[in-house]
Amino acid sequence: MSTVPETYSDKVVRQFAVMTVIWGIVGMLVGVFIAAQLYWPALNFDIPWLSYGRLRPLHTNAVIFAFGGSGLFATSYYIVQRTCHATLFAPRLAAFTFWGWQAVIVAAAITLPLGMTSGKEYAELEWPIDILITLVWVAYAVVFFGTIVQRKIRHIYVANWFFGAYIITIAILHIFNNLEMPVTLTKSYSLYTGAVDAMVQWWYGHNAVGFFLTTAFLGMMYYFIPKQAGRPVYSYRLSVVHFWALISIYMWAGPHHLHYTALPDWAQSIGMVFSLILLAPSWGGMINGIMTLSGAWDKLRTDPILKFMIVSLSFYGMSTFEGPMMSIKTVNALSHYTDWTVGHVHSGALGCVAMITIGCIYSLLPRVLGLKAMYSTKMIEQHFWIHTIGVVFYIAAMWIAGVMQGLMWRATNDDGTLTYTFVESLKATYPYYLARLGGGVLCLSGMVLMLVNVVKTLQLSKGNVDVAVPAPAHA
Repeated sequence: MSTVPETYSDKVVRQFAVMTVIWGIVGMLVGVFIAAQLYWPALNFDIPWLSYGRLRPLHTNAVIFAFGGSGLFATSYYIVQRTCHATLFAPRLAAFTFWGWQAVIVAAAITLPLGMTSGKEYAELEWPIDILITLVWVAYAVVFFGTIVQRKIRHIYVANWFFGAYIITIAILHIFNNLEMPVTLTKSYSLYTGAVDAMVQWWYGHNAVGFFLTTAFLGMMYYFIPKQAGRPVYSYRLSVVHFWALISIYMWAGPHHLHYTALPDWAQSIGMVFSLILLAPSWGGMINGIMTLSGAWDKLRTDPILKFMIVSLSFYGMSTFEGPMMSIKTVNALSHYTDWTVGHVHSGALGCVAMITIGCIYSLLPRVLGLKAMYSTKMIEQHFWIHTIGVVFYIAAMWIAGVMQGLMWRATNDDGTLTYTFVESLKATYPYYLARLGGGVLCLSGMVLMLVNVVKTLQLSKGNVDVAVPAPAHA
């Protein structure tokens, strides 16, 4: 008597993978538009819902939670199944996470341009959407940890530790940062006030970086780089140390956003010290990922997916050096509120996060479609170079602009008056805004190229492909 083999639940992986690309284009398009507005302010067309102040949080939410979030759902669902040799726990609940998350994104895209916002960075969305996010996230946790519980192999691979930590931490952060008093269906006020509200916001805000945008994407890295390189991870012990160091230290870094504010000085100093400590595990993880290519360096010549992944790690190392340096109070006095901060954010977002996501989607999609590779490797290569040049243009322009702004704002004459007016510093920044716009256009063009490649790949596929779960063994 033959039994029907158990198959992986890959439908939800395919859905999230495709939406990752679509939301990437949408998010970057809004980013390019607001970058153009800073150079040509008339582009708001005197329409309130096209104004920079309303579209900027839409861009942030679209690229982080729509593009990055969809990428994380896709890869975590893929990885947890493959490393546990088990199908997803509660597939219907997994389907709910897909449709629920898309509903959250669409709701954000409607409400933010209309000005329906709490006005709190990383927590802009109003309370009904917050409740939906909570429901989706609880369902996500049930699916992910349920799959680990029903695993066929004893060992829990380290990538799942990173994903598990991110899921739990983001749940806690989301709930506490979004505690608010509803006034109407579209308006609420934070439960916290003053310096406490600021601290709670940046406790979440920096951990959105630390857990949503770092820990989770390292989960991608620790699975897909060894797979793509065909080599074991350089040091499994180092990956475990990387995990524990990261999750224990990152939580305390938030106050570095509040230097020279009403936050108590001791709290600012804690944020700075822990930020500086973070350099060590971050670089340990970068080295671990890059050295996984030992014995397979030649693959970089022919495999553009691997190029995306390795350059992503290079940007990870660069951003996690720059971040701790910027957290030093004296450096922060120069860098804060300038475009240097914008450059730093995007070296992490466009450099590290976007590149590892793009690489993983290129690696994962053919496998869940029953294909050996994407439609065109040449197009992936082109995408790599377009994106890399775009990122360099973007961050170099913002770094130069930021340092210049910081120096101009603090320059004083002998009599103590300011040397430059704010308008003069703005005029000096203009050329760099144009260079940044060029970089953004290149990154967006690369994503459009990726969409073409994805559509062609989908056309090659034979529709839904069922992949059998292998017999219990180490992944």
